[in-house]
Amino acid sequence: MSAMRGLTVFIADIRNCRVRELEEKRINKEMANIRSKFKETNLNGYQKKKYVCKLLYMYILGWEIDFGHLEAVNLISSTKYSEKQIGYLAVTLLFHENSDLVRLVVNSTKKDLDDMNEINNCLALHAIANIGGREMAESLAPDVHRLLISPTSKSFVKKKAALTLLRLFRKHPDVMPVTDWAERIISLMEDYDLGVALSVTTLVLALAQSHPLEYAGCYEKAVHRLKRILIDRDYSLDYIYYKVPTPWLQVKCLRLLQYYPPPEDPKLRSDISELLQIIMGNSQDAPKNVQHSNAQNAVLFEAINLAIHLDSNSTICAQAAQLLGRFISSKETNVRYLGLETMAHLAACVDSLEPIKRHQETIMMSLRDKDISVRRRGLDLLYSMCDMTNAKVVVSELLRYLQVADYAMREEMVLKIAILAEKFATAYSWYVDIILQLISTAGEQVGEEVWFRVVQIVTNNEELQEYAAKTVLNYLGSPQYNETMVKVGGYILGEFGHLIANYPGCSPIEQFQAVHAKFNLCSLNTRALLLTTYVKFVNLFPEIKGQVLTVFNQYRYVLDSELQQRACEYLAVSTMQTDDMLQTVCEEMPPFPERESTLLLKLNQKIGDTEDKRVWFIGGKEANLERQEGLKRMASMRMNSTDSTTNNAQPSPTQQKQQPTSNPAPSQPSQTAMDLLAFDDLTISSNNNNNANVPPSPAAAVAAPIQELTKSPNEVQLPQGYELGYNQSLYTSEGVLYENAQLQVSVKSEYHGSHGRLAIYITNKSMMPLDPIRFNAPSTDKLSIQMTGDVPKKINPAEQGCLLLQVECHDMFNEIPSLLMEFNGGNDYLHLKLPVVLTKFQEPITTMDGASFFKRWNQIGGAPRENQVIITAQVPIQLETVRTLLQGFKFGLLIGVDPNPNNFVGAGVIDMGKAGGKVGVLLRLEPNLEQNMYRLTVRTPSESVSEQLRVLLERPLTFGA
Repeated sequence: MSAMRGLTVFIADIRNCRVRELEEKRINKEMANIRSKFKETNLNGYQKKKYVCKLLYMYILGWEIDFGHLEAVNLISSTKYSEKQIGYLAVTLLFHENSDLVRLVVNSTKKDLDDMNEINNCLALHAIANIGGREMAESLAPDVHRLLISPTSKSFVKKKAALTLLRLFRKHPDVMPVTDWAERIISLMEDYDLGVALSVTTLVLALAQSHPLEYAGCYEKAVHRLKRILIDRDYSLDYIYYKVPTPWLQVKCLRLLQYYPPPEDPKLRSDISELLQIIMGNSQDAPKNVQHSNAQNAVLFEAINLAIHLDSNSTICAQAAQLLGRFISSKETNVRYLGLETMAHLAACVDSLEPIKRHQETIMMSLRDKDISVRRRGLDLLYSMCDMTNAKVVVSELLRYLQVADYAMREEMVLKIAILAEKFATAYSWYVDIILQLISTAGEQVGEEVWFRVVQIVTNNEELQEYAAKTVLNYLGSPQYNETMVKVGGYILGEFGHLIANYPGCSPIEQFQAVHAKFNLCSLNTRALLLTTYVKFVNLFPEIKGQVLTVFNQYRYVLDSELQQRACEYLAVSTMQTDDMLQTVCEEMPPFPERESTLLLKLNQKIGDTEDKRVWFIGGKEANLERQEGLKRMASMRMNSTDSTTNNAQPSPTQQKQQPTSNPAPSQPSQTAMDLLAFDDLTISSNNNNNANVPPSPAAAVAAPIQELTKSPNEVQLPQGYELGYNQSLYTSEGVLYENAQLQVSVKSEYHGSHGRLAIYITNKSMMPLDPIRFNAPSTDKLSIQMTGDVPKKINPAEQGCLLLQVECHDMFNEIPSLLMEFNGGNDYLHLKLPVVLTKFQEPITTMDGASFFKRWNQIGGAPRENQVIITAQVPIQLETVRTLLQGFKFGLLIGVDPNPNNFVGAGVIDMGKAGGKVGVLLRLEPNLEQNMYRLTVRTPSESVSEQLRVLLERPLTFGA
């Protein structure tokens, strides 16, 4: 490059430009010159290289380059190293993975991968790793793999090939057949060159997390490599870093062993124990300098994590607890950080917390460390080590620290304090005091999940209601403003304010004044909630009705539609001649059904993973015991898969039953704690009672190739267990479509005219992420389906993804639409029918009188536009259930039209878009309670619509919904 005099002069000119205008002028002049040169056809390789270098220099300075790409591609094909090098450098800088010009590079890159020249191999590998597009992954990954496993490849080529594969796998795991390569890749972990072994182990570490069964052979390889380093001392001097032999490889091998359950082989367990003892013994030597300390501690802390993973109650872990006590009080920030993090891991797994509690004061002091990362780890440790004996001390300390904590930590602290207060509460009063103090202190950092949770627990525990109402009224009486406290107070006083109305200072008017004093300071959503509180006050305390009606009158004319509507409706209900409607509307809320705490799910969502996934969970033994059970199941699956391969037999039914049929919460309250019920306010998955009736389906998902996504609904086998959820969703707006041990699929929908929207919620109940996920919902000419918003690509354990669909009816349709989901790189798929039928696009009519109904009934006439059927019910007829069913199918029920009060008369209009138009629907359903039979008659101007409506109604009427 130093020989390119023109480039040197150009760089000097740019550096001499004192202002941007002069630089821009020189750049434009040079670009014009290069454009004219590229138009010539007689440029040699040297000239192309020189001009491309100038373009690269301008690009690095931040100028946009929109030409010269083809010349860079041509340089790649050069036989001279200097020209090829500049070509690859230009491609790496100027191209991106979605560039159309990447296709021009693939053939040249493939040729260089096949070349016998190692330098050319390395240049090609660099380009692939830096661009890393899907097209490159599909076309070149097999060639990169071949370079990795080839016995003729040099060590430095193998290292680059392994890291290139790692880069491609992390970006596009679904296009690479990594499961087929498992055996050959694992064998390279024993390569004599430690650089190759390190690169391959890094690759295996990523592959084993996604494909643990296929890469299970890496376990023994990792143990043998550690033995060669620590016992046999088989390593070159080049890989000794400050007296620690290849610490990077040791750390990766130790981390790899944590992704698998403890081995059953006694010899293997003995070898691992010996290795851990050696590492612990090496840590007794005081490091000579910072670099030596860092290398030694990196290996030591990973070894402690492995020891905890294997057996948290072993003697090695007891030694580790003593060491960690020394580390958390170290003067070095990094050492304190690692010590607190590892001790949190130990606290989350060990049976006895006594060795850790000895350092409780030091741990609490870490909350006030100068480094925020250390403060975060101190918070994690306090959360993990909390139990019944120290809960009050820990929670009180966290509340004190919350007042001065960083805003970046407050939301997480609020969640953890709320969880600990609920989990270890021994008295109702203590729980209420802690939560209300938390809300008062944290203010805006208190998420909706926290105050939802308080309301749920108070509602479900009668002993708590009076105390909670009195305490929250005291908070509302203070001049300090806290909107979350106002929400809690509004809800609790509206429901249970009557329990304290006779106490001094708690009269109805004083309750109303305490709440209303904060009314004008609140947001619109909170004001809407308080209006509901006021209408409940009218029902509970008629003596303050006048003051409340004044507020309703005032807000009848506000601009906000929600406040206006509530004020008008509440005023109308409150001023009726009788109180029957008011009492019905303002009935006390029933207890919430038992659910998993949404606080735990929210906390788990905040714990992110790096490229190497977390091998333990913060927050107690229950979560980590669940993970251990998952690892044991994986080991059992691995053993069963080995047996079935040997015997060429299919997996046994018992093999499928090893998956759990439920998803226990990551951390449940202990039996000795107060029985505070667990509920969940998450979207739809737990908000519908239908899921209690949905039986779990077989644990194993149906295996199928990726091309199942393109099949029509009639070509794909539907999973077992979906029918009940699907049938119920036909006449409800939300429900659970399908559930097994791995996932739950729920739906929530709304329709207006010929348009509808569906939200499909996929909850991952397994221990492994669903990654990647692909969806396909095919449209037809009569019903279009379109995905909107962000389509989820990955769902982590205990998390939920949402797929939004827009549907539009264009004409009468018979075929039920379907949704195909493929996940885990095509290993599993799920095919479900979507509950989208004609009645979803129906608008009910309730204003038609008897004369109008029978006039239209007679105009339509009999067959073929009438469908009549006699249905024998399989369960006793319940008229209220039938009424709910018909309303769920969006029929408007007309009262007083039929002389028999047991008969149902309904009407509606189905909107089938521009092609199908609007079709009126009339229905008569005549139950015979004595014979347990119905006569169903449907009349519409369209014969096909009439037939489909009859089919839709026949089944639920037969089986009682």
